[in-house]
Amino acid sequence: MGGGGEKLPGQYIGWWGSLGSQTQKGVVSYGLAQNRQRALAGTAHAAVFNVWRRTKGQILFWAIPLLVGYETMQWATERNEYLNSKAGRAEYADEE
Repeated sequence: MGGGGEKLPGQYIGWWGSLGSQTQKGVVSYGLAQNRQRALAGTAHAAVFNVWRRTKGQILFWAIPLLVGYETMQWATERNEYLNSKAGRAEYADEE
């Protein structure tokens, strides 16, 4: 009595977990054509609120480092412009 799907007289030995069950009768399956389905129904609406919910929960993990990095880059740019200006070269000319 293996599970290979062999049919014994009067008894169906089904696949895994269905060994020794009765013969199947009246199996009905329904389907819907692919062009009748709305596969993306509500996706845009759900995406907006899902993005808002996830962003609200994670904003402190990325906004603070983003602001610190922006301020550091702004300071470095201004410092570089000053050091390469006439006043900056005059002030730090003897340090190199």
